[in-house]
Amino acid sequence: MATIVRKPASFRLRADLLEGLKRNAARENRTLNNYVESVLLDIVYHEPNETTKAAIKEAMSRTEYPEEELYCCAEDMFKAIEDDAK
Repeated sequence: MATIVRKPASFRLRADLLEGLKRNAARENRTLNNYVESVLLDIVYHEPNETTKAAIKEAMSRTEYPEEELYCCAEDMFKAIEDDAK
């Protein structure tokens, strides 16, 4: 198995962002370094496939969806689903 070379790096981050990263790392019982590295690996190496890209483009275009069916956040969408189920 090949050895992964790691190099130290220094970054300036907003204090609130750093605290959020620390909370997320603790929630997953991981070190801050391990958590940040895994988030960055996911961003750099996991590009959406063509089907997902097309779906994102379609959703962002809004051409097939009336304005009233758009939600500003997932919480609003879930509330609407709950209301419809009643």
